[in-house]
Amino acid sequence: MALNIGNTSGSLYILRHGRTDWNAQRRLQGRTDIELNKEGEEMALEKGRERQFSFDICFSSPLKRAVRTAELYLTGSQTPILTDDRLCEMSFGQYEGMTVDDNFDKLPISVFFSDPLSYRADRGAESVEELFSRTRAFIDEEILPRLKASENILIVGHGAMNCAIISQFRGYEIKDMWKEFPQNCQLLRLV
Repeated sequence: MALNIGNTSGSLYILRHGRTDWNAQRRLQGRTDIELNKEGEEMALEKGRERQFSFDICFSSPLKRAVRTAELYLTGSQTPILTDDRLCEMSFGQYEGMTVDDNFDKLPISVFFSDPLSYRADRGAESVEELFSRTRAFIDEEILPRLKASENILIVGHGAMNCAIISQFRGYEIKDMWKEFPQNCQLLRLV
């Protein structure tokens, strides 16, 4: 069931960070604090040049790749950028840094990407339920009140974390959380 946001003239957009070397290498990043590469910086600047509206506030994951994307995307604007730990990427624990290769499907973490409802976190990884719980707390405490105040909001984050927020706004079940998986620097309007 989708979130009930009531009447609002505010808007909510969500943006995934630009490309990193680990994206190019198909490595699980999770909470590992990887910087944008040159291509990722150019993506964020280009996407920002296409921006045709302004935001009252931007919330970003505190990880470098998200913060830098927010800064570059919002170049020339006066939009404040606030970081919030609840917007960090999902922790993949000891699997962070592993490449998605031919042997990946033999690892327990691979279930998360094919059948998130059946995924059971291990080796220090975060569960899907924990991801949805912290992003829901962020939505309830930061986003819904601002939408009711008709603010225009931008969230800059990560693949799995963004999918958790998108799923809650669209009313997707956990099993369908990958339905609108954002590419690097892809902007989606949620409200």
